[in-house]
Formats: sequence, structure tokens, C-alpha cells
Amino acid sequence: MIENIVPLQRLKPAINFNISLPPLSLYIHVPWCVRKCPYCDFNSHEKKQDIPEARFLAALRRDLEETLPLVWGRSVYTVFIGGGTPSLLSGEAIEQMLAMVRSYLPLAPSAEITMEANPGTAEADRFAQYAAAGVNRFSLGVQSFDDNALQQLGRIHNAHQAEKAIELAMNAVPQVNIDLMYALPGQTVAKARADVQRALAFGTQHLSLYHLTMEPNTVFAKFPPKDLPDEDSAADIQDMLFEQTRDAGFEHYEISAYARPGCRARHNLNYWEFGDYIGIGPGAHGKLSFQDRIIRRANVKSPQTWMDRALEADGAGRIMHEQTLAVADLPFEFMLNALRLVQGVPATLFEERTSLSLLAVAPIIRKAVERGLLEPDPMSIRPTERGQAFLNDLQAMFLPEKKAS
Repeated sequence: MIENIVPLQRLKPAINFNISLPPLSLYIHVPWCVRKCPYCDFNSHEKKQDIPEARFLAALRRDLEETLPLVWGRSVYTVFIGGGTPSLLSGEAIEQMLAMVRSYLPLAPSAEITMEANPGTAEADRFAQYAAAGVNRFSLGVQSFDDNALQQLGRIHNAHQAEKAIELAMNAVPQVNIDLMYALPGQTVAKARADVQRALAFGTQHLSLYHLTMEPNTVFAKFPPKDLPDEDSAADIQDMLFEQTRDAGFEHYEISAYARPGCRARHNLNYWEFGDYIGIGPGAHGKLSFQDRIIRRANVKSPQTWMDRALEADGAGRIMHEQTLAVADLPFEFMLNALRLVQGVPATLFEERTSLSLLAVAPIIRKAVERGLLEPDPMSIRPTERGQAFLNDLQAMFLPEKKAS
């Protein structure tokens, strides 16, 4: 047994990073969409008129310029253009955006550059332009191949358009992800199986499978759809999805992510492994490590307000909040991400990314192992199947005592 454990609340309020900083990613938020989906709680805004591309790009430039002093000399290994619906932007706008990124940041030659796209906005010429600009991975918000389900989800595309978008994306770039949702209104195991089999038939490299949830402050939270599958039915659907993806050669490597060998989403992996990332654009979040601290920051959410403030003299008003993470919060911050990975992370990664000794959380890890939530492996921090099923409870065990409920 490990003795002389330092309780979380007694950890010193300073960090000394004596190892290399974690990998750095860049997230760019494009806030506009054609129509707000009733289940969506992202910072997305219906496009009422033409997108002010020139002004948006100018504000992105200023946002990045003002962030640069925090990341001097650090290379960027992944870029993710998310939204909203980034595919509403012209090919020229994406070209200018990525040219700006390259002019300010050392972009690794093998950088993964992902762009989200809505099948309802997919055009062959535009996809080709995005690829020519440097995008090498598309993530398509298909959600379902059932037209009735798509209508209930408020999507602007139909199944035929989804299939066409997948074909266009696969012709344009080497890697494509398909987003699907399950536990949809009226969905049976058979209907969900038809959805995932249809997705698998295209031969893409990655699938993201999300359980439909009623997120706060959404239309569905206020007016829940009828005929939702109960917990047992949703569990049956999930079990079927595991089987179908496994039989097709996909690895289930994160709660909602499935990939062919060697095709995991590197950008998202950096989040889950507690890496660093810059966030630019309205509502974008960032997390950055320094020799003595880790900070989180978030931009204001309103696209218009963010553009106005980013283009002001010093651009400082674009930041909604910035905080230095308390040392006592770091174990929970780390575990909130790392425990989403099915295979967990090396035990050494905790010390590398937080600069805290693993001894500080040894009692919690021991308790989680006793409860059957973590594997009894001293070389890794890895949730059991039970731990995956009760992930929220497992993560909450690492909250500082003052915040635990």
C-alpha cells in the first residue's frame, strides 16, 4: 500500500513543469448554420443573411494574433474547423483561413486538418476547394439515413443527400468521419442496425455514434420528442452498435468514437489525453499549459459581439473568461477527459500533463478499483466495462472534497 499520501486540498498552489509541454491543437469555430436543430446545445446561430466572410476572417486573424504570445515557438499538430456549419463558407474563405494559420503558426507537415460539413450544404466543387486549401479530413453530420428520423431531428438534408455528401467527401480527402445518432424517436434495434450498416457500407475510416440526449436550453429539453426508446431498448441498440462496428473491423476507442486501425481522430485524442489547444472564433474554448500553471479561456458567444470586440484596438473584450486551474482541480480535469478512452491512458501521462504525483490520487484510484470501476493495472488508468457504464460516477470521484456532492 502507498503511504504518506498528500490530500488534494493540501497540494501546493503552484506547478513546475519540468518536462516538455503537451501537443498543441487549434480549434476554429464557425458559428452559423442554416437552421438550429432542436437537440443542439452548441454555439450555433441560424444564418439570417449572407455570412460576412471578410469581417469574420479579419476577426479570426486578430483573435489568433492576440493569442500568439501564449504559444510562441510551439508547433500545431491538428486543426479542427467546427461549428455551426463550416461548409457554409466558400472555398476561398477556407483557403484564406488556413493560409492565415500557416503564416502565424508552425503547422506540422503531417497535421490532421478536419472540417465539419453538413450534407445539406455539400457541393462537389466546394469540397474539392476545401481539400485544395489543405483540409484532409471531413466530419459529416449525417445523424441518420432514415428520412423520417432526419425530419424529426430538424435536419435540412435527406438520406440521398447524405449518401451523396459521403461520396463527395471520400473523393476529396483521405479520411472521412460519419456522425450518427441513436436512441431516436421510434427507433428500434432493427432501424438502428440499418443506419449503422448503411454507414459502414461506404468504407469510411471513422464513425462517431452519439446517444440522443435532451440537453438543457434546447428545444427538445422544453418539448421532448415522443416515443423515445426506454433505457433497456437504448442499451440493446448500443450493444448492437458495438457488435456491428467490431465485426466491420472498427476499434471502439472512446465512449462515442470508433475507428479503423490507425485512423483515430488525432485532434479529439489530444483533448482526451489532456493536451493543449487554442480556440479562436465566437464561443471557442482553449486550454494552455505553462511552466507554472494551466489556463482555460473562452470567447464571447455572440458572433457579432465577438467580431466587434476582436477588431477593437487590443481585442481583449473578445475573451468571456479566463481562469488558472486550481491545483486541486487538476486530477478531475485530467480524468474528465482521459477516462473517456476505452483503453485508458498510461499512468505516467497523469504526471506528465498535470505535473502532480500519481501518489496524490492513489487513494481514489484504489477505491475505484475496489468498486470495479478501474482496472487493477499499475501501468495504466483504464476504466472497466462497469466504469464505462457509470462514467459520470467514476469521474466525480476525482472532484476535490469541497466540490464533491
